[in-house]
Amino acid sequence: MGWAQEVKVELGPDEIGINETFTIKVTLSNEKIKSYDQFPEIQGFQKQGISQSSSMNIINGQMSSSNSVIQYYKPSRKGQFTLGRFSVLINGKSYASAGKRITVKDAVTNQGATGNAYDPFADFFGRNAEAPEFVEVADDAFFAVTVDKNEVYTGEGFTLDVSFFMSEQNQAPFQFYEPGKQLDAILKKLRPANAWEENFNITNIEPETVEQNGKRWIKYKIFESTFFPFSEGKIQIPNVPWEMIKYRVAKNPSLFGANRQEDFKTFYSTPKVITVKPLPPHPLKNEVAVGQFQLRENINTLEVETGKGFSYNFGVSGVGNINSLNAPKRLPGTNLNAFDPNVRQQINRGNGRVSGIKEFDYFITLNEAGEYNLNQYFEWIYFDPAREVYDTLRPAAKILVSGESKINEALSGQRLGGIYDRIETESNQFLNEQYKYYFTTAINVLLLAALAVLAVTIIRKK
Repeated sequence: MGWAQEVKVELGPDEIGINETFTIKVTLSNEKIKSYDQFPEIQGFQKQGISQSSSMNIINGQMSSSNSVIQYYKPSRKGQFTLGRFSVLINGKSYASAGKRITVKDAVTNQGATGNAYDPFADFFGRNAEAPEFVEVADDAFFAVTVDKNEVYTGEGFTLDVSFFMSEQNQAPFQFYEPGKQLDAILKKLRPANAWEENFNITNIEPETVEQNGKRWIKYKIFESTFFPFSEGKIQIPNVPWEMIKYRVAKNPSLFGANRQEDFKTFYSTPKVITVKPLPPHPLKNEVAVGQFQLRENINTLEVETGKGFSYNFGVSGVGNINSLNAPKRLPGTNLNAFDPNVRQQINRGNGRVSGIKEFDYFITLNEAGEYNLNQYFEWIYFDPAREVYDTLRPAAKILVSGESKINEALSGQRLGGIYDRIETESNQFLNEQYKYYFTTAINVLLLAALAVLAVTIIRKK
């Protein structure tokens, strides 16, 4: 049975010397400190950094642990000061303290404010020590925004990677500082405006070991996406900052004192330029997909009777913008009827690329006996950027059809459309009543005109 979690907010003494430090310490039992908010300001004091400590105990076979974060304050003058009620966020939870009055007096000696005799063990446990001196440790780390290609065709994908690297020999202690907030800010600068994005959706920053230039590094991948540009031109990837918590370490560490102090270091990435080239000339260059693709056919039968339907699956698999793939082109041909296909797709994002499959499910009927090569009815054109050529995927399936001709039945079952669709709904009257008056008037005018012409003709003959 584990130990119950406890939380303590401990404040420094009521009285300190001008040469001493005041502390606020938050201790969590049986839980690691993963994040914490700003500690309060105290009038008359200056913040002197933050440290963390941890301890573990085993009592009667039961293990317990405690983890603490400590904020140091250095008084700037003597006097009485008030630390008001405050709360601090630790691991996303708020912990409150009532505060206290603090009196700052003259500098104290090693005997301390109580005037007790000097304790030879006090320095060992850090009780008589003044605020520790912290020094910066040289680091072997860098921040990088990389792309897997510097030149692509329009519609061809390139993968953008945002990562922090530390060598295996690095001695400087680092911790991530608000990675989500920082990432949101830099992505506004990094994301190309005119491109389709497939995000790899990294939710946890996990370490992985990689080798670069003969040296082993620990890589922390922060973000990864593949972008498919819509148009030619230049894509500018600017340099962006990345801030890390870098701890300064105590010059003379003690067993129980604060042995490191929080500080910050900002790293900068190197800018990149990606050239997007136009596709080579082709009548369909603005319509075709770009990538490396293969055809995966699936058909439920190769022998059918005339008029009987069967299912045919035209699947396009490979590497590219799967989401943008269009259905295969229907070629003009007789005796084959196919409805609009049902569409399914699966997209995989991993190993620095986007791959998957898009399937087009057709229901087909053939109305005349014979052998049919489906490559005469379907084709799918794409551009392969690796080979720099246009290519066409065509079916390999051949269908053997037997039975009597169903062409006439197929024609009778088709809708003629247009005026024929209105025959059953239109009135069978020669004229609608609303037009009867205008029709009668027109007839009368024509009759009068005919009589006038006839009268003129008769008079001329006389």
